[in-house]
Amino acid sequence: MSQPLIGAPLDRVEGPLKVRGEAKYTIDIAVEDMLHVVVVPSTIASGRVVEVDDAAARSASGIVAVMTHRNAPRVNQSRTAPHDTNLFLLQGDIIEFDRQPVALVIATSFEAATYGASLVRVRYESKPLEMQFDSAPRYVPEDIFGEPAKHQRGDPARALANAAVAVHQTYRTPTEHHNPIETHNTVAQWQNGDLTLHDSSQWAFGVRRRIAAVFGIDAERVRVIVPYVGGAFGSKGTMWSHVALAAMAAKLVDRPVKLVVTRAQMFGWIGHRPQTEQRVSLGSDRDGRLVAVTHDVLSETSLHDEFVEACGVFSRDLYAVPNYAMSHALPRLNISKPTYQRSPGESTGSFALESALDELSYELGIDPLELRLRNYAQHDPNSGKPYSSKHLRQCYVAAAQRFEWSRRKPQVRATRRDGMLVGLGMATSSRSTFRSAASVRVQQHEDGRVVIGCGTIEQGCGSPTVYAQLAAEILEIPYERVQFEFGDTRLPPAPLAAGSQTSGSVGSAIVVAATQLRERLAGNRGRVPPGGISFEIEEKPEEEEPYATQSFGAGFVEVEVDPDLGEARVVRYVGAFDSGRILNAKTAQSQFVGGVVWGISMALFEKTRYDRRTGRVMNADLAEYLVPTNADIPNPEIIMIEEDDPHINPAHVKGIGEVSITGAAAAIANAVYHATGVRVRELPITPDKLLT
Repeated sequence: MSQPLIGAPLDRVEGPLKVRGEAKYTIDIAVEDMLHVVVVPSTIASGRVVEVDDAAARSASGIVAVMTHRNAPRVNQSRTAPHDTNLFLLQGDIIEFDRQPVALVIATSFEAATYGASLVRVRYESKPLEMQFDSAPRYVPEDIFGEPAKHQRGDPARALANAAVAVHQTYRTPTEHHNPIETHNTVAQWQNGDLTLHDSSQWAFGVRRRIAAVFGIDAERVRVIVPYVGGAFGSKGTMWSHVALAAMAAKLVDRPVKLVVTRAQMFGWIGHRPQTEQRVSLGSDRDGRLVAVTHDVLSETSLHDEFVEACGVFSRDLYAVPNYAMSHALPRLNISKPTYQRSPGESTGSFALESALDELSYELGIDPLELRLRNYAQHDPNSGKPYSSKHLRQCYVAAAQRFEWSRRKPQVRATRRDGMLVGLGMATSSRSTFRSAASVRVQQHEDGRVVIGCGTIEQGCGSPTVYAQLAAEILEIPYERVQFEFGDTRLPPAPLAAGSQTSGSVGSAIVVAATQLRERLAGNRGRVPPGGISFEIEEKPEEEEPYATQSFGAGFVEVEVDPDLGEARVVRYVGAFDSGRILNAKTAQSQFVGGVVWGISMALFEKTRYDRRTGRVMNADLAEYLVPTNADIPNPEIIMIEEDDPHINPAHVKGIGEVSITGAAAAIANAVYHATGVRVRELPITPDKLLT
């Protein structure tokens, strides 16, 4: 091959299918004799179901059955793994949050089921609820994803007390709900005691394990098929109640069913990013060198389940600070369990820390970029390990040059353009890089075609394309000769497609497998033996990695703020990212841009609004829950600081799906302050907060 395949900006192999509408998502799946299920959600957030009157629904045209807690099949809804979520499977009458499932209507069409659901009358007994984030009793979790929830090095209290300059501030981020284009949905079919699920999920094997436990059957009797996934962003990493409810409904009526979660129901039992309150203290000497940082985090969780928004991880792992402390605490509210949303913890944590650093820069009279350079960490400040690679300094330089950061005037409200206040801001991006065990099956046919199978999923990141590129380069064949199969538990197991770990995990397994195939071919003089070659391998990380693995970046933002209306708009965004090896420049660009869009949305738009008296979500649709449109987004300029990192994993790749959202909201808030002189410490940045 004359040109290397790895990194080439090849078009997605599935692109034409998606453009023509021929790519199949779960919501497109229909099986013979299939019925439709619509969930009846609760209209209270605390109490119990006293009576379900389903007589009118049962007599309506097309209705096959109504399932409530009185006739639902008995199942095991207990958690069976540490990070499982509580399921609400109509096993009792207790209501813990708004929009909790209280009945299912099963009908011959979606329309009939929807109408039937509107006829179900539920009488409740309401009980006092807890929705006061600030005053609800709080507790300290035992850990955050296996790491301590509290951490300290040095003596931060003494260092802060003796610091030449100090900043003490509190920052708040709101509850945010995922809104993928394809809402959650499941098709369930039982056959001779075996269950087949088509599910819009980020982890087919996680669904298989959990659903097998729910029904008390062997996991091998459950097959989970995940076609293309129409967006997820963390919301489909956990198996939620509707998946098991669909299987229960199919068992009840002994026919296959499809259950589609409506947009409004996405604000119910599906998880969300929790609101946070973060108290940050920074102490430095007169030259801007940090002597102490403390980061105390409060994030909401549900009544009987636990999720920690690990904001402190961002400050723990980024700057060279000798004295540091973080803590996390949780109040329990009448809400559904929060969950992962793109870069959980680090996106919210970076808003607090990077805003505080900007405030410190004004206190010191030091340029915000220079302040970060003075606190650059050469080693991981938490573990003390060397980084597998780190090019954050190059990110700062490249993005600052492209952005022309040197034009920034240090004073606030110093620049106007066409009547608008203009501000420039920046922040650091950082995201942990993970990987897990993954297996792949390699088959080479006698005609030379190679088929690689892995039960991972495709959620818009370009998996079928980039993995074919990776294998083809190692095998030195055209990438069109490599086919990547995915999305089925009959394929070798893959980890959860989240945490920016898929390329590092599945990609590494493909590197190992393709290398072994190449060696086998070399041992056979390059010829494929009769019957072809087929084998399966598993690749997994060492139990104790010798290096700290982290993605880094820097975002530079220009905003315009209308001084009369208080409207803030991002007019330019330049981001540079320490990316590891890029497998496909085009799909990587899309990932980075996607993260920037999420950051702009987080900064200026998104907030789930609860009625604190009733616990009900008041903006459970895309008319009231704001997300940006194309007109709200500039053309983000992305710089990839590509590198060969041989220590991080066999594929030499870093996670790139989430790093660009980290720091983005802070960079925008810092630019808004530079434009207006108004420091907004509570997201989103709305006009009322700027018209002070």
